[in-house]
Amino acid sequence: MKVHYLGTALLSLIAGGALGQEISLDPVTVTSSLVEKRASQTGRNIAVIKGEYFQQLPVHSIDDLLRYVPGVEIQARGPQGSQSDIVLRGGTFQQVLVILDGLRLNDPNTGHFNSYIPISPAEIDRIEVLKGASSALYGSDAVGGVIHVISRTFAARLAGNAEDNPKKTQVNGGISTGEYGLFNANIGAFVQRNRLAVSGGFLSNNASGVRQRGIKGYFHNNTASLSLSYAISPNWNLAVRSAYDHRDFAAQNFYTVLKSDTASEKVKMSWNQVRLSYQKNKTAFSIDGGFKSVQDTYLFNPHSIANSSKSRLWQGLAILQQGITQGTNLIAGVNFQQRNIESNDRGNHTLNQLAPFVSVVQNIGGHFTVTPSVRMDWRENIGTEVSPQINLSYKKSGWQLRASAGKTIRDADFTERFNNYAKTLVTGGSVGNPDLKAERSFSYEAGADWFLTGNANSQLKVSGTFFQRRQKDLIDYVTTPYAQMPRKENLSPTGTFGLALNIAEVNTTGFELDIQSASAISDNQKLLLNAGLTWLDSDNKSNIQSFYLSSHARFLTNFSAIYQIGAFSVSLNGLYKKRAEREASAIEASISKNYFILNARAEYSFLKRQLGVFIQADNTFDREYSDILGSVMPGRWVMGGVRFNFTK
Repeated sequence: MKVHYLGTALLSLIAGGALGQEISLDPVTVTSSLVEKRASQTGRNIAVIKGEYFQQLPVHSIDDLLRYVPGVEIQARGPQGSQSDIVLRGGTFQQVLVILDGLRLNDPNTGHFNSYIPISPAEIDRIEVLKGASSALYGSDAVGGVIHVISRTFAARLAGNAEDNPKKTQVNGGISTGEYGLFNANIGAFVQRNRLAVSGGFLSNNASGVRQRGIKGYFHNNTASLSLSYAISPNWNLAVRSAYDHRDFAAQNFYTVLKSDTASEKVKMSWNQVRLSYQKNKTAFSIDGGFKSVQDTYLFNPHSIANSSKSRLWQGLAILQQGITQGTNLIAGVNFQQRNIESNDRGNHTLNQLAPFVSVVQNIGGHFTVTPSVRMDWRENIGTEVSPQINLSYKKSGWQLRASAGKTIRDADFTERFNNYAKTLVTGGSVGNPDLKAERSFSYEAGADWFLTGNANSQLKVSGTFFQRRQKDLIDYVTTPYAQMPRKENLSPTGTFGLALNIAEVNTTGFELDIQSASAISDNQKLLLNAGLTWLDSDNKSNIQSFYLSSHARFLTNFSAIYQIGAFSVSLNGLYKKRAEREASAIEASISKNYFILNARAEYSFLKRQLGVFIQADNTFDREYSDILGSVMPGRWVMGGVRFNFTK
């Protein structure tokens, strides 16, 4: 499909209007400055996705939902939550920070696990996607942007007096079956009584899978989570979360282009978090503690010895918010992290990190907001990095003008530092480098948002952003013969290896156009649309060919739409991507120059939309495509099911 026709289709949807009463196009957000601000006052380009969209759109997992958010590129290795790399603004998959209720999720072992977000969809209040540099608040990895998942319990506003809290009960879920042995289930509940809010849920995606070159592309991906929030007093609140995530999937050619690769992988994760918070008048204080444990077992083929790695992430976060004057807010905090790995492939390693940060939100004259921030990251045996940033916003009438500039960093993960270090003999493949420096970059952007609200039932927001990121010391694997390897202890003299090096100086320039529309066409007709177009150009100053640094889309447009008329609804997700071509003749695999995919879902509901039956087709046009060379994604996949949503 030509880009011209796709753009015409999007514009025609906008002309039709969309679902106005169920969405705010200028929502309150917390990700850009840690204090609650309207998106139009942050100086940043922020997309907000409501958790309830998971039931309404043709998606199966959280990475599926993110795939169609304007400006987000998902490089999927497998379907329905098996594994995906998240890319923002042309960065690498390690240059996006994922956060759950304020605490970082990025795995110490590898960035390939960052899309494993340990929360059931029913528990999600919203997802805030902050595009662009954010290391001044969040430290390492927040280069291309931040994905912040906020749960219903941690977002709940509970008063200390029980009679001031409304009673709420919501139970929702769904079951679907389809081709290739598909069976999916999603169920969750949220209950609020007096001073207590409790939520929990379970998501399970399973299939015997599509036949691949060596094996079937099976998957069994399950997530269960439970959380509660309790108002101890009018000023004190306690929130607790626990989750378990288990994924078992075919991983053929996820990481190599070798014909002998018929891999399978199992990833088990537990996540625990506790928050104690205090708020009175202009003072707010919170202390968060979190622990993440991941057990990864990767079997290259039935004749190999499985790689077994267990990574742990301990972290603490303390934040003070103080209102100085009516227009001035001070935010100060400190973040501690301990990263640990025990692996038969990478060895045993521990890294401690401590980072204080401070930010000021200053409103000037009612329309102008300036937010300077700075963070200092100390990393054991690595050194210290200081990351400053400033955000500017001018909001008047229906317009916001914004700009931002700041430094970002990304530290190497344990795979980049120690891959293949603990094996007895390595005959080839990727090899880590413990001497890697942090990636550094300076980013700046300028943009504008136009808010057009004709009435309470009609809203339109158009955003445009120009950005540039100047990066140095970027990390990637470089083909290196045995004679040039810095460490040869367990390497075969006849092997050729991919050595992790700080190789590249890359300048990335881009432009984003985001469109959100929400209107009621009539009393029983509603349409909601999110769409985005992103143009990117990365100039690699080094002469060394790099895979990850050149894998992002040159042009990306993605969208989602929901149309309701009476009891009938249709929802669509789609994307068009243009990127560099690649091929691997040994496994007869290729990356095409471009592709377009569309997912569609039709539903008929009963009992005031509390119960519905639906039919869904993923990859409706049966397009053959891959995001990662060798990892072929499924063709058309038809399924059907029922969903329910009871609220009291």
